[in-house]
Amino acid sequence: MDRRSTARSIGALAALSMSTFIYVTSETLPIGLLTLIATDLSTSPSAVGLLVTGYGLVVVITTVPLTRLTYRMPRRLLLTSLLAVFVVAGCLSAAATSYAVLLGARVIMAVSQAVFWAVVISTATGLFPPRVHGRVIAVVLAGGNLATVLGVPAGTWLGQQAGWRASFVALSAVGLLALVAIVLLLPATVAGRGPVTKGTAPDARAYWRLLAMSALVVAGTFTALTYVTPFLTEVSAFSAAAIGPLLLLRGIASVLGVAVSGHLVDRYAGAAIAVPVAAQAVALLGLYVLGSVPVAAAALVALSGMSFAALATALAGRVLQVAPGSVDLAGAGSSTAFNVGITAGALIGSGLLSGFGVRSTALVGGLLSLAGLALLISRPGGRSQRGGRGPRHRDRNAAGAYGSSP
Repeated sequence: MDRRSTARSIGALAALSMSTFIYVTSETLPIGLLTLIATDLSTSPSAVGLLVTGYGLVVVITTVPLTRLTYRMPRRLLLTSLLAVFVVAGCLSAAATSYAVLLGARVIMAVSQAVFWAVVISTATGLFPPRVHGRVIAVVLAGGNLATVLGVPAGTWLGQQAGWRASFVALSAVGLLALVAIVLLLPATVAGRGPVTKGTAPDARAYWRLLAMSALVVAGTFTALTYVTPFLTEVSAFSAAAIGPLLLLRGIASVLGVAVSGHLVDRYAGAAIAVPVAAQAVALLGLYVLGSVPVAAAALVALSGMSFAALATALAGRVLQVAPGSVDLAGAGSSTAFNVGITAGALIGSGLLSGFGVRSTALVGGLLSLAGLALLISRPGGRSQRGGRGPRHRDRNAAGAYGSSP
């Protein structure tokens, strides 16, 4: 890479990270604007809540089929088309005069996000040499983590000051900036990322094991995370005013987790997944045991955020290695597994909350994470697996850690 092409690639990477920022912000923003939207559109808060849960359901259903439909499109054309849909859907949301129109706009936006998450990681890594792929993935995913720390709070504040519609207008404006940047900076085709590009060490068994493990761990995380606010107020005895700072602490820890994982995954591929999964199990089971101790609860909530973000970064890199077919379709499968885990976790947590109390969500969440860890480190014949240690070891450990073939 010469300096000019490197600068263009870095600029394109920043635009892709900006895109993850707006998508994640848009997905969860209605929660912060719930009362404002419900009042303005004369609907119930629960109906506004469906704008978030329905969004996730659309992503689960459409990710794989839409990725199959579009995976031969040049990356720049595909991504700019997706962002154009995002901008239009955001403007339609801002102009909505009824709940039905807003719901329709959210469905359109969710469809674009479904394909976006399937291709953004492989597009970004295709701009850089393999030795820095972990750090590239960290930059892309940092946009999503910053959305929870800055995007949603800022969008909520703007909605409170200027009306909820202003928040969607602002997101559409940022989306338009990202679109223009991608048009100017992203190559029409990305090197090493054609429509039939496979992983660097294709392994179907490893891939499906990764998806099963991630669904378990994500379900465990969201079994507890979905109801972390009542947990912190009822079990840990925090005041309502302390919840915001505690969630901010978790968000900051998640950004740190992405940064650390991005640097480690290129050198220690095995530990980059195993350690966060183990840490997540420790954090959630620790909350069950020590949740009534406020300082311990705060630290464990932060650990949970850090480990989950680190896991997402490492998994994205590992999927690019073991993808048995198109890396885009592999990314679509991984995205679907994550969203299935999120939905399942929320449903499990809801049942536990009504039947056994909020403390049980941490216990079951931790046990699900432990199940994911057991799946991760096991292999046929009862032998535990060993991970590679970065690019120099990938040929020797082509099957690698985490569900590789015997």
